[in-house]
Amino acid sequence: MGMPPDERLGSHVKRVEQELMALKHMVLKPSGLTVPQYQALYFLGESPGMSAAALARACLVTPQTMATTLGNLENKGLVERTAHPWHRNVLETRLTEKGRAALEEADASASAVERLLSETFTAGEREQLIALLGRFSDSLHAQAREIPGGCKVMTPFGRD
Repeated sequence: MGMPPDERLGSHVKRVEQELMALKHMVLKPSGLTVPQYQALYFLGESPGMSAAALARACLVTPQTMATTLGNLENKGLVERTAHPWHRNVLETRLTEKGRAALEEADASASAVERLLSETFTAGEREQLIALLGRFSDSLHAQAREIPGGCKVMTPFGRD
């Protein structure tokens, strides 16, 4: 084997990501939302009127997954989708009043997880961790550009 498992950074990142998502799933369960549904509501709360494609990019999911997520949120009465005034083929998605209330409840739980996680580190350690993860991401993007056939790595928050 080329590398022992404990030296594979990807395994450590994946494990921690899975642990974070499992904890968020547990704290969001009482609100009746899944983590992907919460993420969609969260981004819509920050940027009302996003298209499904923009929301998929922000949430790091495929357009098909976002279509399913939005359909479920629409069925619950948490979002509404209307035609864009100038681009009739684009649907804008906005939170309903019920959706804002659901987001507020769910975000209190998700924010508590993030707050406790953040408090595990000093301010300097948090900055260092964010910088190290940025370098991790930059390395992945550099490697992806080297792959013949143009592999694209998904990125949120406009990070290229």
